[in-house]
Order: sequence, then structure tokens, then C-alpha cells
Amino acid sequence: MAETKAKTVKTKAKAAPAAKAAETAASAKKPHKRTLRGVVVSDKMEKTCVVRVERQVKSGTYGKYTIKANKFKAHNEGNRAKTGDLVMIIESRPLSREKRWAVQTILRAASGEALTKA
Repeated sequence: MAETKAKTVKTKAKAAPAAKAAETAASAKKPHKRTLRGVVVSDKMEKTCVVRVERQVKSGTYGKYTIKANKFKAHNEGNRAKTGDLVMIIESRPLSREKRWAVQTILRAASGEALTKA
């Protein structure tokens, strides 16, 4: 009786790694790239803009939400994104010493830009 239980345990253990191997193979084909949403703070560099991304963090002691912000340098091909634009940035390969992100889409143009076009 003990032998049959031991055999069933061994077969279950063998089946689990095969399922994990299939999952990792599927995830290896398409790597997950993080996307963040932020406001362009500076566009003075060539093909690069600085994007400020804000997030809310809850205090463990008081339960109050505070705003934390990070600045990311993002690749801005064609200098499309301007200061004040709301943009979506996506993770990319390292393009320079500090640049690891790229502008994916411009979600909303700055209000000042719309006035100058008219």
C-alpha cells in the first residue's frame, strides 16, 4: 500500500515540471515590457525627453496616501512629444547611459500647443 502511494507522488512530481517548462517556453517567446504613464517635463535634448511619472503610496503607519514621483529619460523619435504632453512610455533596451524607455504614444497634447497651431 505504501508503495502505490509513493509511486503516485512520484508521477505527480514528474508532471509538474513538464507543465512549468511549457509555461516558461511560452513566456520566453514574448517578454513582458512595463508601460508607464507620465507628463513630459523637458524636451530640450535631441530625440530624448524627460517624463515625470507619479504614483500613490499608502503610509503603513497612518494610512495616508502620498505622491511619489520618478523622472525617466525616454527616447522621443522625431521629437514628437513636447513639454506638458501626457505620454505612455514603454521599457526598451538600453539606448544610452540613462535612457531605458521609449515614448510609445502621446495620450493628450499640452493645451498651449493646441493654441499655437490655430
